[in-house]
Amino acid sequence: MHPINTVKGAITAAFVLAVIVAIALSAAGAGPGLHLPQLDRWLHIVAGVMWIGLLYYFNVVQTPGLAAAAADKGGPGGGGITKYIAPRALWWFRWAAVATWVSGAIYVMVGFGEAGGLVNAFLLQPGMRTIGLGAWLGTIMLFNVWVLIWPNQKKILGIVTATDEEKAAARKTAGMASRINFILSVPMLMCMGGQSHGLPF
Repeated sequence: MHPINTVKGAITAAFVLAVIVAIALSAAGAGPGLHLPQLDRWLHIVAGVMWIGLLYYFNVVQTPGLAAAAADKGGPGGGGITKYIAPRALWWFRWAAVATWVSGAIYVMVGFGEAGGLVNAFLLQPGMRTIGLGAWLGTIMLFNVWVLIWPNQKKILGIVTATDEEKAAARKTAGMASRINFILSVPMLMCMGGQSHGLPF
């Protein structure tokens, strides 16, 4: 089987190609090469795209789609999504959240003065308010993923045993936390991009 016909093969090919491009740009004097801050920032962006992309998928596509499937009494229902798609998407979602947060923390520490940079960001010190606010929003979102969304999704999907009443409560909690993350993601992305692209604080 051709390696790009598998998810692992495609991921490996994508990263190998990115490294080749970085080396070629560095050799031509047209790019930053593979220095730690640039490498970490790149990983932060890739992980963040995966995390926020799945967040948007859940809120804009899957949740409304499952509601429509439940309302369609003669339709196929949402069993295939909840059995095969959602567990896999949630695995990538929660671990991409961790990778995004950790790589972001490393980037702030390395790029803004070691550990003091991260502390200054969380304390919203002058010059660090934009990235700091983005870091706070991302931290709240990470908390929601691991403390509110994932434990309740395990009940909803039948990964852990739950009564119908517990599943109904879990749907409400997980849905609200996911919708809050969806809302927080827009100013969070503005802050993350704004630190290096012109927001003045």
